[in-house]
Amino acid sequence: MDPGFSGGGVCGVAVGYPLDTVKVRIQTEPKYTGIWHCIRDIYRQERVRGFYRGLSLPVCTVSLVSSVSFGTYHHCLEHICKFRYGSAEAKPAKADVTLSGCASGLVRVFLTSPTEVAKVRLQTQTQVQEQRRPSASGPSASSPVCPVPGPKYRGPLHCLTTVAREEGLQGLYKGSSALLLREGHSFATYFLSYAVLCEWLTPAGHSQPDVLGVLVAGGCAGVLAWAVATPMDVIKSRLQADGQGHRRYRGLLHCVVTSVREEGLRVLFRGLAVNCCRAFPVNMAVFVTYEAVLRLTRGLLT
Repeated sequence: MDPGFSGGGVCGVAVGYPLDTVKVRIQTEPKYTGIWHCIRDIYRQERVRGFYRGLSLPVCTVSLVSSVSFGTYHHCLEHICKFRYGSAEAKPAKADVTLSGCASGLVRVFLTSPTEVAKVRLQTQTQVQEQRRPSASGPSASSPVCPVPGPKYRGPLHCLTTVAREEGLQGLYKGSSALLLREGHSFATYFLSYAVLCEWLTPAGHSQPDVLGVLVAGGCAGVLAWAVATPMDVIKSRLQADGQGHRRYRGLLHCVVTSVREEGLRVLFRGLAVNCCRAFPVNMAVFVTYEAVLRLTRGLLT
């Protein structure tokens, strides 16, 4: 397991989760007119805890997902370099980085799809409190309590088991087609832009950028990756949230057509501003933590 991206991934989730909740709500609930409207509504209805619904599962799995994802990238890049140039240490071309990044994104889907389903279901679920049923003679202290159904999912594990029981194994991989389309090209963009920016920001006579260069490169790479990922991210969120009550979408294409017909093409870019705002600090944290841990590890081994 790659310790750098394990620590970096946890830091990234901790930094960006509240905005991720806002993003999912905006993408799945047309009633929100903007970021601040969504933030105010969540805080008014659910207070601070509303921004952290479903956090525990991503925190528990991010180390494994990040390690497998970035490990796939490095191994794929090494094999490509060995095949094309005769040495795994050879400097890769931009096409090599792009292909390895795409492979990394595709591998993530099989690990993250169930987690994403649970996360989205919990983020779009609101708490319902018990209410009293008014009596015929008016409200009184003795009015019977009318139990209003509480949240369907009590937590991440309960959500996963409920989805599996009610919708079968395919329910845990709902929206995986959109997730595949999102992760493939977004991770290709992610790794390619980070590699290019690191080259540009490396001072003359040095082999790698300084801390500020890593921060800038990581943040910008995250923004660019989410900029190209947002359309499929909207569709993914809608497909995965579509299971609480009446189902609206029959599949990826039906979701795209229905969403665009009802809300226009701009629906595919709902949450773009939130994604970009969240991506910069999150990926700054991911890459600077990764680089710091790698340098510390190298120092201990030498």
